[in-house]
This record gives sequence, structure tokens and C-alpha cells, in this order.
Amino acid sequence: MDVSHLFKKRNNLPFELYEIDLFNATDDELLGISKQMGLALSLDEMKMIKDYFKNKRRLPTDIELQALGQAWSEHCCYKSSKYPLKQFIYDIAREKIVAREDAGVVEFDDGHYYVAALESHNHPSAVEPYGGAATGIGGIVRDVVCMGAQPVVFIDPLFFGPLEYPYERLPKGVKHPRYLLRGVVSGIRDYGNRIGIPTACGQVYFHEKYVGNCLVNVGCIGIAKKDKLVHSRAKAPGNIYVYVGGKTGRDGIHGVTFASAELTEESEESSISAVQLGDPITKEPLIHATLECNEKGLLEGLKDFGGGGLSCVSGELAYEAGYGAEIHLDNVPLKEENMAPWEIWVSESQERMMFLVNEENLDKVLHICKKWDVFATPVGRVIKEPVIRTFYKGEKILEMDISFQVGGPVYDSCKRPYTTPKKKIVDEDFEMPDLNEILLKLLSSPNIACKGWVIRQYDHEVRGNTIIKPLQGKIGGESHGDAIVIKPLEDSYKGLAITSDINPSFTEIDPYLGACSAVDEVCRNLVAVGARPDSLTDCLNFGNPEKPERMGEFYEACRGLRDVARKLNLPFISGNVSFYNEAQGISIPPTPTLVGIGIIEDIRKCVTSDIKSEGNMLYLIGRETKREMGGSEYYKLIKRSSSIVPGVEIDLLKRSIDCILELTDKGLLKSCHDVSEGGIGVCISEMLIGGNIGAKIDLSRVSPG
Repeated sequence: MDVSHLFKKRNNLPFELYEIDLFNATDDELLGISKQMGLALSLDEMKMIKDYFKNKRRLPTDIELQALGQAWSEHCCYKSSKYPLKQFIYDIAREKIVAREDAGVVEFDDGHYYVAALESHNHPSAVEPYGGAATGIGGIVRDVVCMGAQPVVFIDPLFFGPLEYPYERLPKGVKHPRYLLRGVVSGIRDYGNRIGIPTACGQVYFHEKYVGNCLVNVGCIGIAKKDKLVHSRAKAPGNIYVYVGGKTGRDGIHGVTFASAELTEESEESSISAVQLGDPITKEPLIHATLECNEKGLLEGLKDFGGGGLSCVSGELAYEAGYGAEIHLDNVPLKEENMAPWEIWVSESQERMMFLVNEENLDKVLHICKKWDVFATPVGRVIKEPVIRTFYKGEKILEMDISFQVGGPVYDSCKRPYTTPKKKIVDEDFEMPDLNEILLKLLSSPNIACKGWVIRQYDHEVRGNTIIKPLQGKIGGESHGDAIVIKPLEDSYKGLAITSDINPSFTEIDPYLGACSAVDEVCRNLVAVGARPDSLTDCLNFGNPEKPERMGEFYEACRGLRDVARKLNLPFISGNVSFYNEAQGISIPPTPTLVGIGIIEDIRKCVTSDIKSEGNMLYLIGRETKREMGGSEYYKLIKRSSSIVPGVEIDLLKRSIDCILELTDKGLLKSCHDVSEGGIGVCISEMLIGGNIGAKIDLSRVSPG
């Protein structure tokens, strides 16, 4: 639809600025405006904007509509997920959470907090895997740094289609899983290694429903001194906005609106400009400059340029404190000439931070940035009036109530109806196969086989603080561990254990029980190395929330996460929701990725998964072994189906945790490994491979009834 007649250029300006005639637009034309401008806003949302500006008795400018498109995107305002998140997730063990802003903050010891964040970079990685994954790492490290924390480790849960997927079956516009996997791993490797932070924890999972929409989830953990914690909000009117870091270009424009719609066969060409360009060589000095300014007490507030760019960072810093902002675009450094004001406002170019500084500290901040060869310039001020105004070349080009721009719509179950998934009970019978043959096939299956070919591309030992590594056992024969352990402080033996888990084959069958199992497995992984589970972060990857069945999967998964985490008193300290993970009508399996963080009082007591010596006794601890084979790698191999996925007995899990931690503390455990994909057979095999030893196993006492 041609809506060009509704765009009215303002005359006598030294730059292009348009007013958009929403008042005379039909419903179809309102949607046409949204599509042409890349806003990804619905008809109801366009009508809300139309009514707002009618009350203001003026037409909106293009930069104002672009600002609302970013701020009201699913990625930025969580309009479809905020209601169920408040219902199920936010209030669990809230007393343990010090802050929940760009990253979550929890006490580590008397003088320090640990800081954690987990995000998705799914759509960008599907279009340009190297750049999408690299900038995912670049964005997540900024989330941790902007709380005043030193990053200590990266996490990368990754999900792709089968590597042997036939080329002739690939949908138009979709890249092959092998190409995506290589590009994503290379992007994470190059960015993480170059800024000198270990990538030591993650997972790689393959499932046919990720063919059209891979998932690239990235996390970061940091450590901060308690007296140096800085918040993502202004302190007072008069605080100066200081733009710090890389230049602003046309890369990353409409990144958040691109992530708030389904992928199509045209996405590869039409949305490539939405993928940002990362620069790790600029990032490292930016981190040093930021942390030095914060260490010297020069910052009043701090936030990274994330989704929505300058538009969102300037508004959110003021909005969270109940203030407003005035921003001048003239001082923003540009990568290219003749950028329109709206492009400068919403660009998501990388390696940028926004400092809030008192005027008396401005010169000191600029000096520190210059010392680190990092660009910095003032671009505006916090104001008392709760309004956001933007100026360019002496002209006011944007003025809105900050609550209207940043607050955004919130959709409850009436606006986003959902249907609870229903399943038929199925459990196909089969003849017992050759277990020796099956065990070998399980150990070589893509979701179980060793991922050392990925792990060893990452420098997981840089900085020398990775005490328990992702591969464990004798040199040359290492096997998978359950969690990694980081020693974040030089003068303390206290450590952080970190793990990442989700089994999408479980959640595909039963989102509720699959989510319960995810919390269960995260806890067992942490306990296996000797850590007491302390907190969780989540990255909730789902399909189109406008479809009731997809929203039903989201509600059920959130309910499952709540039911287990609440009884274990584990808060969700930080998180992310990624909707619209669908391509050409096929949704991904519900994928509520979890990162679990545990506390180890003395890292010298840690346990690894490999068997240590001949004569060690093997014990199976926990639930009775049942025929819960739905989603199992075993059933995939023998081509059988079942709707019965593993359940969780929370009280027994709690007792098992206490039991194993007591055994570890007393030095009675030599090895420990959780039972997960592949069951007891794979679990014991991985322990034996790591120890380069064999075992004699008697299964007659395992669930003899």
C-alpha cells in the first residue's frame, strides 16, 4: 500500500524531517505506515499513538514514531510477557535480589556482589551468524559492566537444526545448520577471546524445529564491590548524559523491531542492516574506562546502548528515576554523513555506553576516557519535567511524555489469550534392542557426543580463574562435566559454580514438566561440583505470542519454573524473553533456557565427574527410575514416541541436594555426575571415559519394583 501522501516534509530545515498524518489515515494506512517505517506495531498500537498526538493537537514526526516503534517492541517493553512474568516469576525469593536492572545482582560475600545477565541474539544470528553471535557477546558483557562489575565468564547455550539436514529440504531463505553453527561459534570465539574473558559454560543442542530459526543465547557473570554498585537510572536533575565509545552508523537500525516479528524468506536480504557490527578491539578499552570511572566514584548512573539505541538508553535512564531528558544529537559521532535524525536516534551500533555524570566530574570523566583512547562527549541533561525532548541543529524534533514513550503497552490474558497445551497419553512398546550397540549409538548421537570441538575454540582459561573446567578427566581423554567453577577473587577460596540447561525435547511434549526438569537439572549440575544452588537467570525463547497455543506454552513453562524454583527458594535474578521464534509457519520447541549459579564456600573441596581410581563405589542417588521416556535420546534412536516425560519430586530433590553437599564437604565423594540425556548408561560412560577406566554395573537394584 502506498502511504507516501501521508508523509509531509518540514520545509526550511537543514536536514530531512517528516510529519506523518495519522489523523487522516485509514486503518489499512495506519498499518501501511507501520510496515513502511519498520515499526512492527499493531493497528491497536497505531491507534493509541494517533489518539495521543490528537490530544497534543499536532502530528508526530518520523523520529517520534521511530522512537515508539523501538520502545514498544516486544524486545524492549515485554508487552506480552510482563503479565505472566509478574504472575509466576518476579516475586520468587525476592529478598535475595539486590537489584534487577540490566543485570541481576546478588550477594557473594561481605564485600562483593555477583552480577548475572542472559540474553538472546536469535534473529540476527539466523541472518548473519558470525556478526549476530559476536554482537550478542558484546551486548551481554555491557549489561554486566553497566552495574559496575568486572566480567569473569561467558555462557553460550546454542540451538540448531540437525547438522545432516538435507539441503534440498531447506526452506527458501534459510541457511544450513552447519553454516550457522560454524558462524555462531566463530563469532563467539573471536569476540570473547579478543576481549580476554573466558567462555567456559554452555550447551549445543540439535532439533529439527530449529532449522528455520536457530537460537543463540549468551550470558555473562561478573563480580562487583558492594560500595561500587552503580544503577541504571538517574540520580537527580542536572545529571549530564555522556556518550562514550564507538561511532553511530546505519548498522543495527530496527534491530529490536526485527527481533519482534517472525522470520520470513525475505529476512536474509531485507533485515541484514538490522544486524549490528561488533568491534572487540574498541570494547576492551571501553570496559576499562567505564570501570575506572566507576571505581573513582565519578558516575551517577550507567547504562549500555542496547536495543533501541540512543532512543531507549536516554529515556530509560530518566524514566526509572521519575525524571525527563533533553538530548542533543549534534555531538553524536557518526560513521557516515547525511544520516537522518531518526537513524541517529534508533541506531544500535555497538560498543557504546551512556554515563550520567555531575557537572563537577565531567572533565575528570572525559580525561579518563581520553587516556584509554575512548571517545566521550556530553549529549544532554536529565530534567525534572517527565518529558523527553530531542534537538538537532537547533530544532526540537521530538517531545513526548516519557511515560508514554518508555512505559509502553502491557497485554494481559484478554489481549494475549492463551490455550493450555493438551496431550494424548502415548507410550509405544518395543522389543529390547542390543544394549551394547544402543549405548555406542547414544554416546555418538549429536546431543550427547563430546562438544570439545566447540569448547576448545574458546579460551576458557584466560585470566586463570577457571578452577573446574568444562571438560574434566585425564589429559587426552576428558569428558563432560556438569558445571564450571570460577574463583572470582584473588584473596578468597570462595567460588561461583555456573551451568546452563534445558531439554527442548521435554518442553516440546510438556512445557510444564519440561520447565520443571530444567530447574531440577540445573540444581543437580551445580551440586555435582559441590555448589549450593543460589540463583537462576532465564532466557525464555518461544514462538509468536499472538497465537494462543504459543502463549499457552509460555504460561505453562513459567508455571513449571515457578513451582520448582519457589520451593527451592531460588530467585530469577535476571532474564530475557525472546518471542516470534518462528519461520515460515514452524515454531521452535518451547525453550526456557536456564543458567544456574551456585556458591562454593571452599573451591578446594570441589568434585569433578571423572572416576578417580579402581575400587571406587558407584551409587545412584535420588528418584526411583521410571519409564519416563518421552523426549529421550533413546526413543529418538529406536524411533518410538512417548508423551511421558520425567517428573520432578521437589522434596526428594531438596534432600538429595543436602545429602550430596554434606558428603562433598566431608570429603567422602571422589566423583559426581548428574543423570540426564542418555540416562544411567551415558552418565556412567562419561564418568569412565574421563577417568580412562572401566566398571562393572549391576542394575538389578535400580528400581527393582
